[in-house]
Amino acid sequence: MKKIKLGLIYGGRSGEHEISVRSAQSVLKALDRERYDVREFFISKEGKWAPHPILPEPGSNPDLDVVFPLMHGTFGEDGTMQGLLELAALPYVGAGVLASAVSMDKAVMKRLCEAAGLPIVEYAVWDRQHRDFTNASSPFAFPVFVKPANLGSSVGISKAKNEDEFRAAVSMATRFDHKIVVERGVTGREFECSVLGGRPATAATPCEILPSREFYDYEDKYLLDKAKIELPARLTLEQTAEIQRLAVGCFEAVGCEGMGRVDFLMETSTGRIYVNEINTIPGFTSISMYPKMWEYSGIAYSALLDRLIDLALERAATRHELSYSL
Repeated sequence: MKKIKLGLIYGGRSGEHEISVRSAQSVLKALDRERYDVREFFISKEGKWAPHPILPEPGSNPDLDVVFPLMHGTFGEDGTMQGLLELAALPYVGAGVLASAVSMDKAVMKRLCEAAGLPIVEYAVWDRQHRDFTNASSPFAFPVFVKPANLGSSVGISKAKNEDEFRAAVSMATRFDHKIVVERGVTGREFECSVLGGRPATAATPCEILPSREFYDYEDKYLLDKAKIELPARLTLEQTAEIQRLAVGCFEAVGCEGMGRVDFLMETSTGRIYVNEINTIPGFTSISMYPKMWEYSGIAYSALLDRLIDLALERAATRHELSYSL
């Protein structure tokens, strides 16, 4: 059988560089080398490609049949890498340009989910290009969360319990983005649910995140190794079905394809389940929950990679049927 020439892109300029490298290491170990001829493309924190860059011209990358971008965060998960691969006419795993961009922007993602009738925690969007943040006051009762609009892995996110902490949180968030999102704080439980594209898209068994800190921040996710995961989550059948329904709903609302991990909050006082955000290139490290949820749901890690690559090739075949000029 002729091997599929697979390009794996990882690293990158974002604050999630190290997570991307760890995801790529796990994927490289799991890929079936009888099926794939793998080419690695590493991007340094300065944006330098090794051994060479992918060229943005159709037919200029003959050593590639399909690409698996494992670039988390800015310059990889936000539509920029997807745009390069579109210009190069290369099939690739995961969401397209539009879905990647709007999912990365927490403000736009929330608006799309609202338009689709999905439950979203009350929020406000501030842009420092149009607003003076000096001595800004919280639009909601404390506690609140302050987040850069475009960043992943909880980088730059703070929980504020008073005005002093709020101003510090705003200062922190604006280090990473000119646009920030302020959310009403929800006291409750945190869940994640993996979605796999297809016709139709399907959701895995959700898990519950039990943070060791006040919320599931970057250190808790990747450094402390103290957060606990419950898979399956302790939910009723009805609650599980509702999270799965909302996960697929969010996936479809942003136009996602291939893969996505949707994060949720369940408010203790009301029992309401809220869509928090969607990750279009979820982690694939040895501890990442996207593959773990699918493994629990019956799709092993290697088989999941095969399915994602197959979906990328199927999408490319369908797009070849389209005309781009008269």
